[in-house]
Amino acid sequence: MTIDWPNFTWLPALLGGLLIGLASAVLLLWNKRIAGVSGILGGLLRLTPQDRAWRIAFILGLLLAPSLYHLISERPAVHIETSWPLLLVSGLLVGFGTRLGSGCTSGHGICGLARNAPRSWAATLTFMLAGIVTVFVIRHLLGNAQ
Repeated sequence: MTIDWPNFTWLPALLGGLLIGLASAVLLLWNKRIAGVSGILGGLLRLTPQDRAWRIAFILGLLLAPSLYHLISERPAVHIETSWPLLLVSGLLVGFGTRLGSGCTSGHGICGLARNAPRSWAATLTFMLAGIVTVFVIRHLLGNAQ
């Protein structure tokens, strides 16, 4: 997957970022909850039903909003060039890293950095550096192996 820089539209990206920030702030101010997807999903899997409704609404919003947007917008088809086994292993590694880091990219990178939490700075810097190194190794040292 590559970014089509000549056709990149900065305004929708900016508005999307602002909406993510606004939604995270609203969830924190109104519900006293961090908008970390792994924590929200993990809470759904626990047996305590007391705060299940907002978690279901959050996850449904994550699934339905892009689907609805896709129906009303003119977007190119997504083409994933990686094999399914590699995607599966990558997903499992991300899940492991999420548990190891006590949170996911949304919880640490959006909410944690906004609260200036030291462990979120450490986690975000770690996963960003790991991502940069991984892409460099795969694309430049291994010759774009898939």
